[in-house]
Amino acid sequence: MKIFLVGIGGIAMGNLAYMLKELGHEVSGSDQNLYPPMSDKLVEWGLSPKSGYHADNVKEADLVIIGNAISRGNPEVEAVLNSGKEYMSMAEAIGHFFLKGKKPIVIAGTHGKTTTTFLTHYLLSEIGLEPGLFVGGIRADGHAGFSLGRGDYFVIEGDEYDSAFFDKSSKFLHYRPYYLVLNALDFDHADIFANLDAIKVMFKRLLNLVPSKGKVLSWKGSKNLNTILENFKHAPVGLFELGEKGSVFSYKKGILKDIQAKQTLRPSLIGAHNYRNAEAAVRVCLEIAPDKRKQILEAFLRFPGVKRRQEILAKTENSLLVEDFAHHPVAIHETIKAHKEAYPGYKIISLFEPRSATSHRNVFQDDFAKAFKGSDLTLITEVFQVNKVSAKDRLNVKRLIKDTAKHSKKTAIYCKEPKDILHILQKEIYKFNKHKIIILAMSNGAFGGIYPELKKLVIEREQK
Repeated sequence: MKIFLVGIGGIAMGNLAYMLKELGHEVSGSDQNLYPPMSDKLVEWGLSPKSGYHADNVKEADLVIIGNAISRGNPEVEAVLNSGKEYMSMAEAIGHFFLKGKKPIVIAGTHGKTTTTFLTHYLLSEIGLEPGLFVGGIRADGHAGFSLGRGDYFVIEGDEYDSAFFDKSSKFLHYRPYYLVLNALDFDHADIFANLDAIKVMFKRLLNLVPSKGKVLSWKGSKNLNTILENFKHAPVGLFELGEKGSVFSYKKGILKDIQAKQTLRPSLIGAHNYRNAEAAVRVCLEIAPDKRKQILEAFLRFPGVKRRQEILAKTENSLLVEDFAHHPVAIHETIKAHKEAYPGYKIISLFEPRSATSHRNVFQDDFAKAFKGSDLTLITEVFQVNKVSAKDRLNVKRLIKDTAKHSKKTAIYCKEPKDILHILQKEIYKFNKHKIIILAMSNGAFGGIYPELKKLVIEREQK
C-alpha cells in the first residue's frame, strides 16, 4: 500500500512512518519546516520527505495519514477531501496497523505517562515477552520511542489530546486497551478542553473500551480517577497506593519492599510521583507474568530512565543541573519536592518556561504561584508565544513572580526570555557559594537553547 503522511516531520509521525515502512508499505510524506533530528532520521530511513505542502504530493497515495497539527486549508488536505481518498489520523492508523490482534497496554493519565510506558515496555522486554512500543520520548540510553514487537503485547502512551481536525476525540480512544493504567487525572490542555469535566468524559469513554477479560489499574490517591470509576463494572479494577498491603514500593523508606537486597531506587526515578509510576508499571507486568516477580523487580533496578525526565545534564561535587519536562503546577510541585527529599541540604534554583498551551493561560495563575514552594530561587520567563493567547486569558508572569515570592518566602525573578536567565543567574548564583545547589530547569520545549550555557555555568562554579 502507498501511504502518505501529512506532517511527517513531527517525532510521533516520523516514528509511525518508519514503523509502516517496516511492515512493508511504500511510505512517503511532507512537512512545512523539516528540521533535525527527525529530518535526518527520515532521510536515514529512506523516506525522502517532501518540503512544503502541495496537492500533487498525495496524488498516488492509497491512504493519507493526517497529523493533528494540520488543519483545513492545507493543499494536501483539500486534495484528499476532494478526491475521496481514504484518510486517517495518526492515532487511528496506530490502532489499525499495529494494535489489531494484540493486547494493548494503554498508559493514560495527565502525568507520568512517558516514564510509565517506557518502564512497562522495558520490564516486559527484560522477561522475554518482546512487546511493541509507541511513546512520545527517548529512553536515557537512546532507545527510541517505538518498536514493532513480536509478542502478544503492545505498550502505548495513551494521550488525551485530540486526534485531528476531523476527529476531536482523544487519541487514546483508538488504542483498544486490554490493560489500562491510570496514573493521575487533573485539568490540562486548556486549548481544547473547557474544564475538568470535559476531560473526564474522554476518560470514561476510554474505560468503556476495556474488555471484561482485561483490567484497569488506577491510582487510589486520585479523587478524579475515583470519581470516573464509581459506576464502572465492565472489567476488573485494581486500585493501588504506595505503602499499602500488596504494594511493591515503600515511598517513605525509598526501597523495593521485597527484593532480598532491599536496594534503593535509582537516582533517575525519585519522588512520590515516580514511585507511583513504578508501582503501576510493575503491577501491570505482574498481571501478565505473576511467576516472574523476582525477574521483574531486578529488571526495574536496571531501568536507565527517560531523557528530559529528571535527566542530570551536568554534575560536579557541589552542583547539579537537572532537566525535567514538568510544565503543569502539579508536576512542578512534585519535581521540586522530589529533589529536596533526594538531595537533603542542597539549595534548589528553579527555572521555568511557560511553553505548553495550558501554561500560556491564566487558568493556573494561582496554582503556579504555589507550585514553586520549596525552591530557594525561582526564575520564570515570559510565556513562549505572547500573542498566542489574548491578554485577558494569558498567564500574567509578572504577577506570578510576586505571588511566588509571597508563597515561597524566597526570591523570584521575572525574565523576559530564556537568555535573560543566564545573565541573572550569573549574578545570583554567588549568593549560594557556601551551599550545594541543584539548578532545576523545567520546560516542555527547548528552553531557548540555554542548556549548554547552563552546563558551562555549573562547571565554572566548581572551578572557582
